[in-house]
Amino acid sequence: MRKIVAGAYISLDGVMQAPGAPEEDPTGGFKHGGWVAAYWDDVIGAAMDETFAAPFDLLLGRKTYDIFAAHWPYIETDPEKSAFDKLVADVARTFNSAIKYVATRSPQTLAWQNSELLGSDIVTTLKELKTKSGPTLLIQGSSDLIQTLLKHDLIDEFRLVIFPIVLGKGKRLFGEGTLPAAFRLVKSRNSPNGAFIATYERAGDVETGSFAMEEPTEAELERRKHLA
Repeated sequence: MRKIVAGAYISLDGVMQAPGAPEEDPTGGFKHGGWVAAYWDDVIGAAMDETFAAPFDLLLGRKTYDIFAAHWPYIETDPEKSAFDKLVADVARTFNSAIKYVATRSPQTLAWQNSELLGSDIVTTLKELKTKSGPTLLIQGSSDLIQTLLKHDLIDEFRLVIFPIVLGKGKRLFGEGTLPAAFRLVKSRNSPNGAFIATYERAGDVETGSFAMEEPTEAELERRKHLA
């Protein structure tokens, strides 16, 4: 069975909107686009390399797809060219060759190679995809799509980079409609610039309990009398 893995950069207050650039997603009057750049370091980069090293197909919302489609197909991948950067070129090759499953109402504009429409019933399509053999279905960004999946408990794993910054407003990873669920931490590390890199796997339902002291039984009260 295939897993759906959500990768996201988030602030301490849970905002994931426009981490990469000022013009990435200004909707709702968001003015802090590009907030990740000041904290990026080699440890975060290595964590991203690990994520992209294993086989995966991409699962993208419309906005993220358009951002990626306007960038990755145009990265120089010829090592003989002056603009060639091996690390960036490796990611470009990986993204370009991966199947891109896209949540969109405009299928005629899916010009990026290996792009496929999820269709009108995204939830049913993804449930079917999960039952088939194939690589991990990796979500990058795509906050609106994540909300849909959270409402139907379809995300098996989160790979988060949590940055030491509070943004106050913006699109959040866990919005209204998120179903209660338990996760367990399976991997973590800290970056020199203060980011916390963590992988959480789905771990059943929420368990509750109490720290309140239980009332003693009659037998216990009787035992205490004899000890007094």
